[in-house]
Amino acid sequence: MPGLVDRPLLFLDVDGPLIPFGGTVPATVAEPPLDDAHPLLARLDPGHGRLLAALPCDLVWATTWLDDANEVIAPRLGLPRLPVVDWPDDEDDPPGRVHWKTRGLVAWAAGRSFVWVDDELTDHDRAWVTAHHAGRALLHRVDPRQGLLAADFTAIHDWLTALER
Repeated sequence: MPGLVDRPLLFLDVDGPLIPFGGTVPATVAEPPLDDAHPLLARLDPGHGRLLAALPCDLVWATTWLDDANEVIAPRLGLPRLPVVDWPDDEDDPPGRVHWKTRGLVAWAAGRSFVWVDDELTDHDRAWVTAHHAGRALLHRVDPRQGLLAADFTAIHDWLTALER
């Protein structure tokens, strides 16, 4: 698990937060994706890369895109290659209505403070993380119809900078 122990992590989902399911192509998109590219890639906002890179944390892909996020998403956002959470195939689902990613992200964080940005988070995940994670955590749900908005970046930035105090 790469990164500096003192810096918090930001686990980043792709579908929903970066590729919204509703709406139109962001006005900041300079050119459409290549003809052979996934059609929803046109919904990526290249400005998100700059905003993500400016956050005081270590970015980590937490998506079913796996390393394809480094090959397809990162270049379109101007991000470097990022660590990727590798989801085990045989992991048992967490108890109750906890998201299938929750247990793996807490294990990957290994006690480090983290932000998890996803469109499928619930209070069940928050309760499970509170009970099973020694560090601080912000589970930030993004509306999948809109994706990451300025208010989301503000909330995440404010939480991360409060950790530094």
